[in-house]
Amino acid sequence: MSNIRAAITAVATYVPDYILTNAELETMVDTSDQWITERTGIKERRILKGEGLGTSFMGTKAVQALLEKTNTKPEEIELLICATATADFVFPATANLIANEVGIKNAFNYDLMAACSGFIYALHTASKFIETNTYKKVIVVGADKMSSIVDYTDRATCIIFGDGAGAVLLEPTTEDVGIIDAWMRSDGAGWVHLHQKAGGSRRPPSIETVQNREHFVYQEGAAVFKHAVQGMAEACVNLLDRNNLQGSDIDWLVPHQANKRIIDSTAQRMGLPAEKVMLNIHKYGNTTNATIPLCLSDYENQLKKGDKLIMAAFGGGFTWGAIYLKWAY
Repeated sequence: MSNIRAAITAVATYVPDYILTNAELETMVDTSDQWITERTGIKERRILKGEGLGTSFMGTKAVQALLEKTNTKPEEIELLICATATADFVFPATANLIANEVGIKNAFNYDLMAACSGFIYALHTASKFIETNTYKKVIVVGADKMSSIVDYTDRATCIIFGDGAGAVLLEPTTEDVGIIDAWMRSDGAGWVHLHQKAGGSRRPPSIETVQNREHFVYQEGAAVFKHAVQGMAEACVNLLDRNNLQGSDIDWLVPHQANKRIIDSTAQRMGLPAEKVMLNIHKYGNTTNATIPLCLSDYENQLKKGDKLIMAAFGGGFTWGAIYLKWAY
């Protein structure tokens, strides 16, 4: 059996300049800073402005920063996976667009769609290409322009989401670091609680779907909250049990930034104090596939080689899961 592991050797991110604050949202819908903060923990979120700018614009910025940071040439990259719920087009893949923009030609690339769980699904998938010695340098991008599918007249959803992108470089290691284990699940019965009603092949775009405002996120908040708390905690506890770990053994929980109450509940189930939980939802809101790499970037200077991390996410589908790894640098 191979002793090669996939290690995250660098992380880079991009967020737009425009900041949408709770105060501004108060002028758009019937809400308040107190109401938003108490229920979500969000204070502000970034919004991508500009004609013709999609998710690939942000993903490209993140990948360019990653290549520069690691002094990696584009032709050295052998695979790029983009986790996104807001692709630029139905086709081609957003990964194709990002790779083209940054000059990655000696590779294949594709999109992975698992809603908010997409980044950890993609990271788990990419790690197998490293572990099997198929590739040496793989980039995983998590990027979403959620503002493109948010209804800013719906106070239940417009307060939650923001735009952003993050990318990590995966490389092989034989040291006792890198991705050790993953626990992934999905349940398609959950689709009714969280989805976009129109725009796909079941209900293609039409004058009617646009007039009915069906091209936005539809979410039944209470149901999603309940399943998210259960799913993220379940994934994390299973990883602890499978690897003979206690919560006290974990240095950092890196949770998907969907809702602070969900994050707090997951940490409590694991027995983790707040100081071991990465949190930046107050700055960015829920950027879907970008939340985990944004956390890694924000906390990068606090991470030490060998630190034990558990990444966890829950998303539409339903999809959920967690990854256990040791930080590589």
